[in-house]
Amino acid sequence: MARARAAAAAPHPSLSGLSAGTLTRLGKLGIARRFDLVLHLPLRYDDETSICPIADAQPGQELLVQGTVTDCDIKYRPKRQLVCRISDGSGELTLRFLNFYGSQVKTLAPGNMVRVFGSVRLGHFGAEMVHPRYRVVVADAPVAQVLTPIYPTTAGMGQDSLRRLIARALDSESLAETLPSSLLESLGLPSFEAAVRLLHNPPPDIAQAALQGRVHPAWRRMKFDELLAQQLSMRVHYRRRRAAGAAVLKARGKLVNALLQRLPFQLTRAQNTVLAQIREDIGEAHPMQRLLQGDVGSGKTVVAALAALQCVENGYQAAVMAPTEILAEQHYRKFTEWLAPLNVRVAWIAGGVKKSDKKQWLSEIERGDAQIVVGTHALFEEEVVFKNLGLAVIDEQHRFGVHQRLALRAKGSNKSGQKDRQPHQLMMSATPIPRTLAMSYYADLDVSVIDELPPGRTPVVTKLVAEERRDEVIQRVRDACVDGRQAYWVCPLIEESETLQLQTALDTHAHLQQTFPELRVGLVHGRLKSAEKQQVMTAFKNGEVQLLVATTVIEVGVDVPNASLMVIEHAERMGLSQMHQLRGRVGRGAAESTCVLLYQGKLTPNARERLKVIYEHTDGFEIARHDLNLRGPGELLGARQSGVPMLRFADLALDLDLLDAARDAAEMLLRDEPDAAKAHLARWLGGRNEYLKV
Repeated sequence: MARARAAAAAPHPSLSGLSAGTLTRLGKLGIARRFDLVLHLPLRYDDETSICPIADAQPGQELLVQGTVTDCDIKYRPKRQLVCRISDGSGELTLRFLNFYGSQVKTLAPGNMVRVFGSVRLGHFGAEMVHPRYRVVVADAPVAQVLTPIYPTTAGMGQDSLRRLIARALDSESLAETLPSSLLESLGLPSFEAAVRLLHNPPPDIAQAALQGRVHPAWRRMKFDELLAQQLSMRVHYRRRRAAGAAVLKARGKLVNALLQRLPFQLTRAQNTVLAQIREDIGEAHPMQRLLQGDVGSGKTVVAALAALQCVENGYQAAVMAPTEILAEQHYRKFTEWLAPLNVRVAWIAGGVKKSDKKQWLSEIERGDAQIVVGTHALFEEEVVFKNLGLAVIDEQHRFGVHQRLALRAKGSNKSGQKDRQPHQLMMSATPIPRTLAMSYYADLDVSVIDELPPGRTPVVTKLVAEERRDEVIQRVRDACVDGRQAYWVCPLIEESETLQLQTALDTHAHLQQTFPELRVGLVHGRLKSAEKQQVMTAFKNGEVQLLVATTVIEVGVDVPNASLMVIEHAERMGLSQMHQLRGRVGRGAAESTCVLLYQGKLTPNARERLKVIYEHTDGFEIARHDLNLRGPGELLGARQSGVPMLRFADLALDLDLLDAARDAAEMLLRDEPDAAKAHLARWLGGRNEYLKV
């Protein structure tokens, strides 16, 4: 075991000869092999190709000057600092160092000639630079012939050290072309070697705006290559999964039709469309890998139930997994309500289930008596053994890590005896994903969209209310509850925080109980025991609790048609997706519903923009598009990122044309140029191209 750990920790052979400290620092930068240094591209550039006379140096400019040190001393007022004066005959410049070493006093001794790069500003005694870069030179020392790259770095790794390592990598690594010349010509892109050498060492006459804006052809080549590697990686995994075996779950119709006849509503056009896609997929002998997107309240759950019934009709089990116990239990109760009359046995597995009940459920699951199993991450546990798992439904899939989804998939072969057989997977998300994000990060999935809401859903009116008008909000809550409606009051924290002075759920609950003695006020938060949580939720659903104070645990999975008012405390601190999900808890009945966003203090520009978006839009896809622009793909995708190669250079908001081209090129290379595809993946992902994609 110790030998295995040592082998795992061994550096890539191409980085041999570097110290352990250097390897650690490179690792923090995502550099695991020598070629990663080639792909470690600059953040920006400094122009040290010409020396500016000090007399011509203007405040606000970053430039290179050269002069002789005339004075250097440690000053103690207003605080300890090293102050140095240099002159080049045309003028004088002050160099100021607030943090310095004793050795610098010797280096900057009077009479030494120094070359200094920094930003000029006006100080009390004329032009000065604070903490500039400098070095001692001889009078006729040559200047740089190219712009000076400034790289992303980490503590302990200086720019000079990085430049030396990158220069050696550029000289030693093969920069040969991986892509067909015809493809590059059609896209107007330069060769890889020309692009990468230019970006590391750009000439001084280059168009600076194109370079800094990352729209120069060299940058576009890097972005295209990165997007292409991502697309290739996911298409390879997509093909590999389709080559695996899966249970053939034909549409037989008996149970499915029985449920459709019992439902008090008809499916929408969009629901019927996606259901047809799912039915066709799970009827094939290879595993379905489909993402079902739908806005809040669009009816994804009933589609999942109908897919699960098709699985049961074929003699297989279905698993339905949700990230929170409230959402999972909501699914369990809904599935039981729909399916128990059809004699379909629905099991319940979660952390809060009593040991005796859990033992009974586990036995039924292993025997196959429990045909549909609903639960939380507890479904991953080893003791949960399916007899013949045919379909796994994963709700709010972005909240699960890649290894968790893999663990559930692995249960498809526990008892089947077919180790290469996998269950079909249906992943659901009520957080709509913008088209560019889906094209990039979900290229390995088939995507279905429920793009309409069921008839009769009343649009929710959104209001922005400042903290100063809290009394008006309280009165509105009282009026709604006295009128027979119910309301939510959502708070972002459970208990007091010293760093974030937010109103807490506990304090708010106590205050509202005093404010509304005539109402029953409930409290739900993540630290309540499962039984207590469910007791409060059941009372609220039954109308016994008129006002529910809660944390964001109610973000998903709560369906109370009589609730028509949502108050979100400190809305300025919440994300767009979270506010949209919370707003979706109301407007589920026929009554007009309102969501009040209660904000406090002076808003930051970002908070102001978020509140503006949620106020102006009710379409989840439009909100998600704005969310992508505000937060970027990493945050928006959440836990799924443990299994997806992130983009470093391409910007999905700006490089859609390159993404489209990369998708087409990936298909072409895999079909016609498999060796080129393999070489490109190796260059860009190295040993990381075997991402777990589940």
